[in-house]
Amino acid sequence: MEKAFDPESITGLSEEDAARKLREEGYNELPSQKKQGFIALLLNVLLEPMLLLLLGSGLIYLLLGEVKDALMLLLFVFVVFGITFYQERKAERALEALRNLSSPRALVIRNGKQMRISGREVVNGDILVLREGDRVPADSVLHFCTNLMVDESMLTGESIAVRKSEWDGKTQRMQPGGEDLPFVYSGTLVIQGHGIAEVTATGINTEMGKIGRALQAINQEDTLLKKETRLVVRNFAIGGMMLCIFVVIIYGLTRGDWLNGFLAGLSLSMALIPEEFSVVLLIFLSLGAWRMSKRQVLTRRMPAIETLGSATVLCVDKTGTLTMNRMILSSMYSQGEYYDTVKNGDKPLPEMFHELLEFGYLASQKDPFDPVEKEIKKGTEQFLSHTEHVHKNWKLVREYPLSKNLLALSNVWESYDRRKHVIAAKGAPEAIADLCHMQGVKKKELLSHVQRMADSGLRVLGVAKSSFRKDELPEIQHEFEFEFIGLLGFVDPVRPGVREAVAECYSAGIRVIMVTGDYPGTARHIAREIGLKDPDKYITGAELAGMDGRELAEKIKTTNIFARVVPEQKLSIVNALKSNDEVVAMTGDGVNDAPALKSAHIGIAMGERGTDVARESSAIVLLDDNFSSIVSAVRLGRRIFDNLKKAVSYIFSVHVPIAGMALFPILLKLPQVLLPAHIAFLELIIDPACSTVFEAEPEEKNIMKRQPRNLKERLFGKKSLMSSLFQGISVLAVIIIVFLMALYMGKGELEARTLTFTTLVIANLTLIVANLSWSGDVIKTNYSENRALWLVIGGALMLLILVLYVPALRDLFHFSALHLEDLLIVFAAGILSVVWFKLLNVRLEK
Repeated sequence: MEKAFDPESITGLSEEDAARKLREEGYNELPSQKKQGFIALLLNVLLEPMLLLLLGSGLIYLLLGEVKDALMLLLFVFVVFGITFYQERKAERALEALRNLSSPRALVIRNGKQMRISGREVVNGDILVLREGDRVPADSVLHFCTNLMVDESMLTGESIAVRKSEWDGKTQRMQPGGEDLPFVYSGTLVIQGHGIAEVTATGINTEMGKIGRALQAINQEDTLLKKETRLVVRNFAIGGMMLCIFVVIIYGLTRGDWLNGFLAGLSLSMALIPEEFSVVLLIFLSLGAWRMSKRQVLTRRMPAIETLGSATVLCVDKTGTLTMNRMILSSMYSQGEYYDTVKNGDKPLPEMFHELLEFGYLASQKDPFDPVEKEIKKGTEQFLSHTEHVHKNWKLVREYPLSKNLLALSNVWESYDRRKHVIAAKGAPEAIADLCHMQGVKKKELLSHVQRMADSGLRVLGVAKSSFRKDELPEIQHEFEFEFIGLLGFVDPVRPGVREAVAECYSAGIRVIMVTGDYPGTARHIAREIGLKDPDKYITGAELAGMDGRELAEKIKTTNIFARVVPEQKLSIVNALKSNDEVVAMTGDGVNDAPALKSAHIGIAMGERGTDVARESSAIVLLDDNFSSIVSAVRLGRRIFDNLKKAVSYIFSVHVPIAGMALFPILLKLPQVLLPAHIAFLELIIDPACSTVFEAEPEEKNIMKRQPRNLKERLFGKKSLMSSLFQGISVLAVIIIVFLMALYMGKGELEARTLTFTTLVIANLTLIVANLSWSGDVIKTNYSENRALWLVIGGALMLLILVLYVPALRDLFHFSALHLEDLLIVFAAGILSVVWFKLLNVRLEK
């Protein structure tokens, strides 16, 4: 540890050592990151109103001496509990997987290779590579750093970033705060520079962990959707309790049977309480987020799923989102001539361009990570490998890095004869022109060539050379006498499918705005290629800086391209769109993008090239940085909300006939139809139907051909509520007719109950099918994509046959056997109770 640290010789931990340490020390996470445990899930399920009512009914049957009925109800408790627990556990597993994905990432060196891992998998002894914009994943000691500045405000309260230095091998671990310390701490933010550090503490043993010990849970604010759901369930519960008390009193006073009155009241309560809402909401949002992650979209905040379907504007970066972020050397300019490398393919490079490529390579890293430098290296190996322009025996003696004041870098090489230094510079053409002290006509002519290349969609770099014979090198690049060589033009190809995705956005009523730091010419070229509207109209960053909020809000209504924009200006763009009542989705990847990401309705961070602070400020992370993935997320967000509304509509509809048949016979002093066991049976259909069948339903055909949903649109709107209510009343009316006809024809109580209940089950299954589609069809014709539907229908019909034709079960349910003609009647009645209303509704809509 005390010997000189050589960055080139780092190998880091082996995968085996890291895995062993992870087993021994546990994950690098704080106590506040606990997931919901098995016992907590168990208690949540046991406290469901439906289970409590079933238990209450079972106890009353025991008091009445009806042991078989009591045991059957307790069996239903077990079955309903199993279904609900499975659904909750499934959602919890999905959330846990999402937590793993959303964990801050860390760049570590293991087995001599750099790799990105989840921050929670970092262990003691890991070697971290720290870069600008990264969150430090664990307390560490710095072995190497360059211009490293870290924001430790979350630990110290001091807003000014502190400078870091390399460890001398002796200094002991110290508290955060103060300049030139060789320690970095978990949760702090790298503001500037880069470094290599060795992890010394993880999880609860970090400085952050000391704060985290006091926290045992993270309390998240409920979404508007969840609050709305809770309000509906509460109102139904209050109404159900009042009706329950009313029924018990009426039944007891009119029939003198208070125990059966309690059973009738409990049946009505079970019929009225739509306890499925809470389960449906949890399942839909959790599994919806998981489905999005399968499409390379990570949902960090659940409300984003609600908001996605309302997005009216997508503001996206060009590089890496609309394009591949993979540079191809496309064009060269030198000595007044252009050369197209793409068109000429493998043809030998003309001699006049050799020096341009030679010095472009000398101004790059030997083993580059940057895509532009990788392409320069590739071009050098392709065109110059057998020429005198490759200098394998030259030694790099100094690097002059890019700075905010000069967007150019220089490498100083010691020539093979050691008689002089050779300097190669590359960077923004304006910066290279500045280094070469270009003025007047010469500079204007150069910039016209730059503009011509940029108008062709190229990213342009200038290249210059110099020589220096003194041993002591100057402090700044400007002290060299540079000579301009030429320009290199790179094209970043548009990602496959982007043009189609943009067209899909337009058909869905969503504007697409390109925000880029590139030249207007490059931006306009890409805009034409992807089919962006009004590609010749743009605003530059300089123009944007001179506008006030009102002027920008007006101009942004018709402008879809913002070029040469710095990250800080993205916030102005977001605020201008919001002032026009747009629902804004904004992409970003850097530290400076965080305010815009936070201000946008939907902040979208880049997963591959994005910084941790950008991801933390966002609601969504694109794991593949692809624009098409954003459009897929919007499509899936619309599908999730659609299916949630369908499930809610079904829940309202199906509870109307159940509640009606629990109340109707009591008010008219007729034989009771629905006992607690019958309602429990129906719940075995309703629960998986609303949470599984509807969740798995494919999207509507016109989902991306309609305008964005109003952000203020309620899940339980008056129109959908009334439609569901009338649909339920339609079913109730037909079931009452079947019940009264059975009694009128002299059938006994058991047979009348059997006919009525079977009709209700068939109507319930028809309701599921009818509510799956909003396409205008009476009933969909293709259900092959929704296997859950067939499982629920098949399971329900099999259970129905068992309780009708297995004597023991038939006696438990207080049924009688049905003949073939009876089955035909109830099937016809159950289906027609829904279909006639659906037919009427479709005709009215047309």
